[in-house]
Amino acid sequence: MSHLRLLFFTAFAIASAAGVAGAQVKADSVAGITNLKRLESTVACAGATTPEALRAVKEMGFASVVNLRQDSEPNANIDAESAAATGAGLRFVHLPLNPTSPDTGVVDQFVTAARDPANQPMFIHCASGNRAAAMWLIKRAVIDGWALDRATDEAEQLGLTNPALKKFAIDYATAHRKAG
Repeated sequence: MSHLRLLFFTAFAIASAAGVAGAQVKADSVAGITNLKRLESTVACAGATTPEALRAVKEMGFASVVNLRQDSEPNANIDAESAAATGAGLRFVHLPLNPTSPDTGVVDQFVTAARDPANQPMFIHCASGNRAAAMWLIKRAVIDGWALDRATDEAEQLGLTNPALKKFAIDYATAHRKAG
């Protein structure tokens, strides 16, 4: 995708969402990134992302990359991605989250990272996009105070299809929501 076309797409997405009560999830296509879905300029949730794609992530306006992949996953390339993120001027946060046995401690670290304004907007990815979208559901419910059905709907649009991760995210959000 050319830079001019990417800028046009981003401007159109932001302009068309202005004044709309709910943000719209947009699918996007960038070489080296699978299943890329963006929520205006707030977040992108994606699957496998190559280190070479991080310059495009920076050009899209993101401030940080949150990688939820474990070192042991095929083609995870954590060290190469960290170096590429730094080289592109992005903050790099690695929070290895096991998709079959998620650790609430890792999720607590994600919530801390999501509260940090220096990380906004965030590009969150894993292998398929499921863990990324599950973490966004948690962010929306715990930090932004969204109703669980609204946060779940948005997370599903961003790529949350795994029932076990969905249940985990909802259970975590329910246990950690602000009172009142």
